[in-house]
Amino acid sequence: MFTSRRKEHNAIAADTRIERPPSEVFAFCADLRNMPRYSGDVIAVDLVRSGVYRWVVQGPGGVRIRWTVKVTERHENTLMRYETAPFPGIRATWEFRFAPGGNPDETEVREVMSAPLGRASRAVLASMGKFPAEEVLANLRRLKQVMETGQVTDRSYAVAGRNFA
Repeated sequence: MFTSRRKEHNAIAADTRIERPPSEVFAFCADLRNMPRYSGDVIAVDLVRSGVYRWVVQGPGGVRIRWTVKVTERHENTLMRYETAPFPGIRATWEFRFAPGGNPDETEVREVMSAPLGRASRAVLASMGKFPAEEVLANLRRLKQVMETGQVTDRSYAVAGRNFA
């Protein structure tokens, strides 16, 4: 169950509890090639080299955007940070924290996302029908679904026609 949807230092944060051990959830999330299985707008991820990935994101109006994403910090089973580097001075960052839940087979997952230009970029995205706070929550719901059941049924805040197979 989601416990919060707060903004931290002009970032968007959300939590969920997943009925899987932390090592399993971390391993799945640490391989960013799994992201298209639950992200509403990341449609492809390729490993370029260790810690560097190329994402294809479907943006507003069906525009496909290609980003290079670098893992900036990784602590086994507890923390992963990564950031985009599409243009000099403009980047988005993500932080995933993993902690044991109430029993050994539960994981608390916290995602914090910062968009380039903060509130200004969120306002522009909202005017185009993209709502980052809602997308973060929806992505965590889908992550929970894929980890617990192996399939995604939640299509909220995903690009039109998105298939999570």
